[in-house]
Amino acid sequence: MRKKSMNDRTSTLLLIFTLLFMSACTRPPEGMVAVPAGDFIMGTDEKDTQDKASEYGIMKPWFEDEHPAHRVNLPLYFIDKYEVTNADYSKFAQNTGRRPPIDWQNGQYPSGKDRHPVSSVGWEDANAYCLWAGKRLPTEAEWEKAARGPDGLKYPWGNEFDETRANMNNQVGNTTEVGHYENGKSPYGVYDMIGNVWEWTADWYKPYAGNAYTSDAFGERFKVLRGDSFGGLGHFPPKIYNEVKAHYSRASYRLYLSPEGYVNDGGFRCVKPAK
Repeated sequence: MRKKSMNDRTSTLLLIFTLLFMSACTRPPEGMVAVPAGDFIMGTDEKDTQDKASEYGIMKPWFEDEHPAHRVNLPLYFIDKYEVTNADYSKFAQNTGRRPPIDWQNGQYPSGKDRHPVSSVGWEDANAYCLWAGKRLPTEAEWEKAARGPDGLKYPWGNEFDETRANMNNQVGNTTEVGHYENGKSPYGVYDMIGNVWEWTADWYKPYAGNAYTSDAFGERFKVLRGDSFGGLGHFPPKIYNEVKAHYSRASYRLYLSPEGYVNDGGFRCVKPAK
């Protein structure tokens, strides 16, 4: 048997070091999930051919601001496995002196809801929390890839709407504990990407490249939220309500709001780029 030369041993050690280094670089920080580098399908080419949005009295045309479906390449990054909870946010508020959400009584979140997602949080507060935690808010692309996987699923769990897989649109009437819907997690193992609370992203509400739709809301006035919530949708007959629910719960749906504002069913999660 040939003895290993110094060069052989050096090559072996170098390979081991490289593998260990790559493993360390891809190992998610605590409470986060790795989203691998590569392409994914963002947006959609679906069209509201029957003009249902107008028929149902919905101001924003369906699908138009999500056009066109396009491939986006992202490097490896990490995203919070769960939405930021009341307990998480309470530590931040106490350590920084930041004001607690307006719906907390005497600065305290409701008893027994430590693992529920924080809500009624504005964009500036959400952004400040992520920076305090050594992270940042996700871009729309980072959020959507984590929700849809590389193949552009319509919902985190697949292409068929299933209201049992998420806390959405008045099913429960309030938030649920993060991670409650095991069968609703995304291909990367991220929970509550649909339902529980809308989630702030880092991006301004702007058209995608190649989008022919025009809107007075486009520009640097509104920030985008993603992911639907426990909140209601308005008054519709049951059949229409379910159709609207399925539309709003798609992972490509874009809600927008002034960064100075907040909604009582709006929260967030954070991301962290890989080193």
